[in-house]
Amino acid sequence: MRDSLTYKKIIAAFDGSQDGRKAVEAACSLAKQFGSEVVVAHAYTMPVLTYAGLPGMQPMNFPDVEKLSKQQGRKVLDDGIRIAKECGATARGELLESTSTIEALVEFAKEEKADLIVVGTRGMTGFKKLVMGSVSTGVVSHAHCHVLVVR
Repeated sequence: MRDSLTYKKIIAAFDGSQDGRKAVEAACSLAKQFGSEVVVAHAYTMPVLTYAGLPGMQPMNFPDVEKLSKQQGRKVLDDGIRIAKECGATARGELLESTSTIEALVEFAKEEKADLIVVGTRGMTGFKKLVMGSVSTGVVSHAHCHVLVVR
């Protein structure tokens, strides 16, 4: 059985929000205490595009939209890595393309054999739950390891 007080690998979920920043900062603080590896993870979703073929409307260039989405995701991730470095942690980043942020974070943490996932209470989504955001609730419900939710 795993020692519940040892965190060798910590995943810090970062979405660019203030609570995401707090998650990275908390992960780095714990990493200093435990000598842990920190992995900043940002999950982005590809936009759903439809084209009705209306007269005069130019079709969207999906490769351009895909490239832009990935570039924006990379920018958010780079901000998270910068925050980790400002906190004095050595961190690497992982950009996760997915249709579900929850599934991407949970599966990534499982593949990485992470001991802890740190998430903020609310992120950049427009839908906010009363107590916690939908991503943090989903990660708490489905993660194979410990989860720390910070506010």
